[in-house]
Amino acid sequence: MPDETSPRSSEATDGGGHRRGGGGDSSPLQARAAFFANWGWESVTDVNRRACARGGAQHGINSEAGTACAAEWNRQRPAECSLLEGYDFLKAFHRKAPFLFFNGNTFAAIGRELTLALFSDLPPGRKKEASSAVAHYVAGVLDREAMIAIVEELCRATALVVGTRVKTMRGSLRGVITRVRDDGRVAVRPNAGTSELLSLPESLLPED
Repeated sequence: MPDETSPRSSEATDGGGHRRGGGGDSSPLQARAAFFANWGWESVTDVNRRACARGGAQHGINSEAGTACAAEWNRQRPAECSLLEGYDFLKAFHRKAPFLFFNGNTFAAIGRELTLALFSDLPPGRKKEASSAVAHYVAGVLDREAMIAIVEELCRATALVVGTRVKTMRGSLRGVITRVRDDGRVAVRPNAGTSELLSLPESLLPED
């Protein structure tokens, strides 16, 4: 996952504000809580320290933005917000660059951990894809609407019966379910073929 290699001023765009749009009322991204209440700035700093150690970079605080970011984080973290606003919050701090290196990785890791905890009831494959989409959004390599669409689609319950048109989570294979086996797996006939492929239900999504 890419990360900037030099700090930027706290005047950077996305300065703490949350953009509107995306995630309807029934979306899991509209769930509200104080998601960061237990994330003190010391914990955030520890995540960056570990990221720097893995990347072979010096851990340090951006003298232009670090102190202000620490104060803002600790001031805002007890507040209740929607999950989508929480992801925006993390992305805004990535853009503020409070650390010398690996700001993207730091706040993306927090977003990933939050997602894995909140979506713990999803099948493992879908949970991993959702957390990856969030991490890439926070790091700035996936746009907001795409992240929302991915997470909402992965959370959507699917009744996989014969005749249902499905696709793999990355969309590389599309086809129709031809059989539902007693062991829980389903047989899918790809659009461009006649042979059947076996798949676990949690690795498939309904085709729009």
